[in-house]
Amino acid sequence: MITARDIMHRGAQCIDANESLMAAAKMMRDKGVGALPICGPDKKLKGIITDRDIITRCIAEGKDPSTMTAMDLGGHLHCVRADDDMDTVLKKMEQHQIRRIPVIDDGMLVGMITEKDLADGHKMSKGLTDRQIIEFMDSMFVTH
Repeated sequence: MITARDIMHRGAQCIDANESLMAAAKMMRDKGVGALPICGPDKKLKGIITDRDIITRCIAEGKDPSTMTAMDLGGHLHCVRADDDMDTVLKKMEQHQIRRIPVIDDGMLVGMITEKDLADGHKMSKGLTDRQIIEFMDSMFVTH
């Protein structure tokens, strides 16, 4: 059985919950990513913030990204466990229409799964079937 641990990319870094959105944006730029997990002082996952969140919920509303914190925008968190099977991962991503999802083990961030990771997993024959990929793409990108 293929699990989230088999597909995720390791080394995802958290931004501290109290860091500013300006710091989050710079971290995203420097790492070449569009989302950052948010962790508290206990290093446990508290939320996730995207570049789109910063644009639409801070800048577009006239708020100051140097004073708002990552946790100010950290909405409801959807994540998967490292030992969840890929059907569970894909279902959660489809159900919540999310393109990236943190992977946790004992409440701690151990990786992230993005659309690119899914495509790479399929391409490298890591167990993702054509059917799984097609159903995921259909649910995410095709309007019914």
